[in-house]
Amino acid sequence: MTNERRAVIYAMIAVALWSTVATGFKLGLREMEPIQLLFVASVLAWLIFVVTALPSGWPGRNFKLGEGVTFGLLNPVLYYLILFEAYARLPAHIAQPINYTWAIVLAILAVPTLGQPLTARLAGGILLSYAGVVILLSGGAGEQRLDVLGIALALASTLVWAGYWLFNTRTSLAPDALMATSFSVAVPVLAILCWLGPGWPPLEWNTLVFGTWIGVAEMGIAFLCWQRALRFTNQVARIGQLIFLSPFLSLLIIDAALGEAVGSHVWLALLVIVAGVWVSRSATPS
Repeated sequence: MTNERRAVIYAMIAVALWSTVATGFKLGLREMEPIQLLFVASVLAWLIFVVTALPSGWPGRNFKLGEGVTFGLLNPVLYYLILFEAYARLPAHIAQPINYTWAIVLAILAVPTLGQPLTARLAGGILLSYAGVVILLSGGAGEQRLDVLGIALALASTLVWAGYWLFNTRTSLAPDALMATSFSVAVPVLAILCWLGPGWPPLEWNTLVFGTWIGVAEMGIAFLCWQRALRFTNQVARIGQLIFLSPFLSLLIIDAALGEAVGSHVWLALLVIVAGVWVSRSATPS
């Protein structure tokens, strides 16, 4: 099997897993509070990252507490707490497309922080994506009244996630070591927040199933598969295009599994958002 074929297989596994997680978020949040779901998922993801990082000599010199605190508080603590609260307040077919605009926020923040130019094409991509958000939130006939705080949280999650990836450009740690270190910091923090807040998540099959779904699929295996896809390929741009499949597959699963009425305006909005992301990516220097 060629490296390029391996890269495509790993990328498609990641895309398939990421396509399910919006549904997993909603189902898990029916059983647990956001902090409880995040705690269970983070413990399981931490185990995956520790196992994968140990062969490379982690912790040793690969354990940098300062970076671990920064990255761990951003991801998973702050990002997923905000995102889960948004999903708790909004239908999945609204929260998921808004969250996908993090790539646009990244392009905006890269202008002042990385010195990348604001070209006409990049500006056009930004405007196009947020036009899609307007279409999404304007709704169609019969669309329920949306939670304003939920919308604000969904938008805030894009800022945190984009900031996380900007910080990522400045770390010298390998991805496995970075994630193992970050989650080693985050898990005790989340345990304290659970203890001070709603209490420990109930030890039931439902909580374990949804915690595993989010921790293993969203945070763990999908991340590792995507990293390996980028490592194997010599055509990063082509592999990167596969990520555009994820939000559309996700809406199909949301419609089938959650029974949410995904109207034509939602598909149109997502198409416009993705088009804007594609335009902004193609306008960004590599």
